Amino acid sequence: MKKAVAFTGPSNSGKTTLIEKIAKKLIKNYKIAIIKNDPSDKAKFDIEGKDSYKFFATGAEVVVTSPTRTTYFSHRKKELDEIISMIGDFDLLLVEGLKTLPLPRIGVFRGKADESYFDYIKAAAVDGSVDKSVIPSFIDVLDLNNVDEVIEWIFKNAEEIKEIK
Repeated sequence: MKKAVAFTGPSNSGKTTLIEKIAKKLIKNYKIAIIKNDPSDKAKFDIEGKDSYKFFATGAEVVVTSPTRTTYFSHRKKELDEIISMIGDFDLLLVEGLKTLPLPRIGVFRGKADESYFDYIKAAAVDGSVDKSVIPSFIDVLDLNNVDEVIEWIFKNAEEIKEIK
């Protein structure tokens, strides 16, 4: 199984927290991969002064390897198929953001459901602060605080990812 699903929603809606809960629950039995989009390009990847920071600052593509992990720092935008190819072996890919990717997508909302996302999502994960009556009937409504319910939806709806050569 190589499946993918995406999450989208306004800032501070709980996307990262939900993805983290899903990953923690599934990691015991599945190989989980996560891609997070940083649309404002503000993420910091290393600490200034460290070797990997110095190498990355040269503009080079940088790989840092150790006995327990490999980290790849790139200055080049990668398309989804390139990223999937780099990740290699996984069972479930969770993507945060990138709302134009053609993946089954869960909108995450607190306070109110943002209608501008309705054209991109197949499900809405909401808490009790959201008026569910504004969510169109073609969108599945999930309990944001019920990780098992969200996981069940993912396994039914995630898109099969083809092997990329």
